Amino acid sequence: MATQTQSPIAMSDTAASEIRKIMRTKKIPDGYGLRVGVKGGGCSGMSYVLGFDKKRDKDQEFDIDGIPVFMDKRHGLYLMGTTIDYHDGLDARGFTFDNPNATETCGCGSSFAS
Repeated sequence: MATQTQSPIAMSDTAASEIRKIMRTKKIPDGYGLRVGVKGGGCSGMSYVLGFDKKRDKDQEFDIDGIPVFMDKRHGLYLMGTTIDYHDGLDARGFTFDNPNATETCGCGSSFAS
């Protein structure tokens, strides 16, 4: 199946670098890509999904800086325009989501309402 060129999400250089590092050091199997999505739950109503997985039937596939990204077609509405970033500082470490569609976010930044 063809990889789509226009992704509804973006990734900072720092996040892309960290994801490539994880793929190398954790030996993610061939055929797996980065799954980005949302699920019900969290203190604001929805939480983000970020992990490695195989492509599923309802997925769209994108190439972001050489990283295969899989996203369920239904999640695009919630994630359109979102930028994934990575912070590695004393006050915070991990991936963050800057989502312009979120009307509310929680203090931990891992859930939102739209």
